[in-house]
Amino acid sequence: MIEFSADYIAQLLDGEVQGDGATKISKLGKIDDAEPGAIAFLSNPKYEPAIYSTSASAVLVEKDFQPRQSIRTTLIRVDDPYSGFTALLEEYHKLTNHNKAGVEEPAFIHESATTGENLYRGAFSYVGANCQIGKGVKIYPQAYIGDGVTISDYTVIHSGVKIYAGTIIGSHCVIHAGAVIGSDGFGFAPQSDGSYKTIPQLGNVVIGHHVSIGANTTIDCATLGSTLIKDGVKLDNLIQIAHNAENVEKTEIAAQTGIYGSNKEGKNCVLAGQVGIVGHISVGDKVTIGAQAGVGKSIASNEILLGSPAFDIRKYKRAYAAFKNLPDLVRRINELEKKY
Repeated sequence: MIEFSADYIAQLLDGEVQGDGATKISKLGKIDDAEPGAIAFLSNPKYEPAIYSTSASAVLVEKDFQPRQSIRTTLIRVDDPYSGFTALLEEYHKLTNHNKAGVEEPAFIHESATTGENLYRGAFSYVGANCQIGKGVKIYPQAYIGDGVTISDYTVIHSGVKIYAGTIIGSHCVIHAGAVIGSDGFGFAPQSDGSYKTIPQLGNVVIGHHVSIGANTTIDCATLGSTLIKDGVKLDNLIQIAHNAENVEKTEIAAQTGIYGSNKEGKNCVLAGQVGIVGHISVGDKVTIGAQAGVGKSIASNEILLGSPAFDIRKYKRAYAAFKNLPDLVRRINELEKKY
């Protein structure tokens, strides 16, 4: 069991202890149901009542937090409790996971592949010809790495991931179970007889550094050139990114979003769940697109959109206010027509 003192956690987070600094912390918990030995956090005022009854041994709070009742637990005052708790989660995750090393048998690696030190290859994993695998890479059981793939240092490939030939993946990435990287783009040419002819997809996928790709997400290879997922992009589960699309740095995309081919998303964008974006358009920097929005044209930087088709969120809210009153307006019009 991993155990730290409240004093050590405060030092780690540049915080201050109010209470017993020797309090031992061995787990993480939610403030409303944490057990003794756990540390929780309070950042949303909605949950303040829970801090007066929590069983957590310590709670992260803001430095200027002023309790309205007596508190039994040890407080650790930090600048941002949510960010502080996230840092603890990361530290705990590093200590309890990704500490595997060596090779589990049976596992296959082609003789022409090169690997760095401290590599982990799980049972039934496959690494093809001419692959270049960096140091500290973790390849979990039943992962498939096709020929000519490059994976840079400290990237984690979880179980069941399929990485097609020629894919390039940067360092410190995490690809979760069931993701498919580099499958054929949806390219078919209609023929005069009504049939479709497959267009060969000859490009690849290039993924930058510090990218996270969720479970069962698929990223298609380019027809020519590369489908690009740049540094710091975070992809949720069950996302489809089509051929030749480009996601620029530090963009976040939530589950069930579909991005059609040959479009470009800018920096620091947020795409909520079930967003759909047509192909051959561009999305500017710092754009936010609300859940279930359908984007059919290019978007300038700093826009916030909602609806299908998507448009400015302020106009959408005004339109929705009118739309939800339509039944009453229709009823009143019908009553007037009956009178006159």
